[in-house]
Amino acid sequence: MLRLTVGPMMVIHGLNKVRGPGGLAGTASYFESLGLQPAAVHARVAAATEISTGAMLTLGAGTPWASAGVIGVMTSAAATDHKGKGFFIFKGGWEYVGVVGAVAAVIAALGPGRFSVDRVRGKDKGGLLRAVLASAVGIGSALGVLTVGRRPTDSPIGSDGA
Repeated sequence: MLRLTVGPMMVIHGLNKVRGPGGLAGTASYFESLGLQPAAVHARVAAATEISTGAMLTLGAGTPWASAGVIGVMTSAAATDHKGKGFFIFKGGWEYVGVVGAVAAVIAALGPGRFSVDRVRGKDKGGLLRAVLASAVGIGSALGVLTVGRRPTDSPIGSDGA
């Protein structure tokens, strides 16, 4: 049930970046305002990541990797769009992205489940280690992208380098 909730939601989020109001150009413009450079590349990568990881989660295919992708996107969103706005989503805070990222880690821990591509392939293991690795890959990827692809004055790791 978690896969069938988070997976389609991620696909829809990704499609909205491409087909929503303003389309991909509007998404790139918004990403530009967040300091993401080059914004058009970030918009495409974010949309592709959301669509692909959402589809993978929905099907239960490559579940730990899909979870890592969701965690990465949510980490990037927390460090850009939601940064400094507190906890509550109704105030623009990180509540929503934190919950979605945590649920993605739980999916990696639980494994893909009985009805999944991973199960058919004999790759249906879950566990704490998979959750920790998915989290590390997702967070590490997000920090790498944000370190390389943001204006220096908008560093996601703080001005003191910590």
